[in-house]
Amino acid sequence: MGARLASAALIALLVIVHGQLWFGRGSVPNVALLLRQLDEQQQRNAQAARTNARLAAEINDLREGLEIVEEKARSELGMVKANEIFVQIAK
Repeated sequence: MGARLASAALIALLVIVHGQLWFGRGSVPNVALLLRQLDEQQQRNAQAARTNARLAAEINDLREGLEIVEEKARSELGMVKANEIFVQIAK
C-alpha cells in the first residue's frame, strides 16, 4: 500500500512538473517566443544605433565646418553661390 501511494505521488509530481515544462510561465514554447522577440529587439536596437551614429556624425560635421551646410543647401534647397550658373541636364 505504501509503495503504491509513493509511486502515485511521484507520478503525480512528474505530471505536474511536465505540465509546467510545456504549459507554465517558463515553458519551452514561451522561452522560444521570448528568444525570438529578443532577437528582433536586438536587430531594431542595432539599426537605431547605426542611425544614431550617422546622425551624430552629421551633427559633428555641422558644428565643425561649413562644407556639409553648403552641400545640404545645394542638394536640398537648390541654392547656388554668387557668380555660379545652375545647369540642369534632363535625360
